Amino acid sequence: MSLEIYQEQIIERYRNPANFGIVKDADVISKDYNPSCGDAIEIQMKFSDGRIDDVKFQGQGCAISKSSTDILIDLVKNKNIEFIKDLTTESFLKTLGIELSPLRLKCALLGLKTLKLAVYTYLEKGM
Repeated sequence: MSLEIYQEQIIERYRNPANFGIVKDADVISKDYNPSCGDAIEIQMKFSDGRIDDVKFQGQGCAISKSSTDILIDLVKNKNIEFIKDLTTESFLKTLGIELSPLRLKCALLGLKTLKLAVYTYLEKGM
């Protein structure tokens, strides 16, 4: 795909994120922010038998942080916890498929950081 198509996808997901919302009776809620730009993401998750049953996000920020979180949630839906634990920064950036400056890299990875925090918080609870 061309860079232009990826840029269009980022803008579309920013304007109309498919996974923006609230998970009723979430097992875990995780929040994080990027102090360099003020982006803030909250991820809510519900698990069933070691799999992600439902996951949504809320937050405010730039097109990169919101759209990359939306793409990330599509990637992990119905996956098991091990998939998320094994998900690397490099593989996620490859999924995004866009070139990012170091400052924008923090925006793009905010959702991944928050998602991993949610999973490890869930595991610490021993649920």
